[in-house]
Amino acid sequence: MVKYEIAAVVAEFNYDITQMMLELAKSEAENRDCKITKVVSVPGVFDMPLVIKKLLEKGEYDAIITLGAVIEGATDHDQIVAQHASRKIADLALEYNTPVALGITGPGMTRLDAHKRVKNAKSAVEAAVKMCNRLNEI
Repeated sequence: MVKYEIAAVVAEFNYDITQMMLELAKSEAENRDCKITKVVSVPGVFDMPLVIKKLLEKGEYDAIITLGAVIEGATDHDQIVAQHASRKIADLALEYNTPVALGITGPGMTRLDAHKRVKNAKSAVEAAVKMCNRLNEI
């Protein structure tokens, strides 16, 4: 029996990295007797909040995880994307009383850094499961 059903919102930008993150997240969920039952791809990290909101409105998932890699470029664009997306994601978790775990790496990292941080996807699943447990205890 599945303990928690989790939705994953995954950025298509830096696809090679985010797909590795998704596979690790699925494995980690299974190890915790949970399942990622829905995967929604979005163009990039900045596009996540709208999809997260739609998933939360459905009320079908115990938690949502976000998976993305914000890699540093020639401008401060990576800073803006990461800051605004993470703030809105946190706001949505509070608005809907549902854990939304941040599995987004960056900003300010190189592509090599991003590859080294693929394992952070496991931490997003861990955080989502722990938050579900804590909320059930209250």
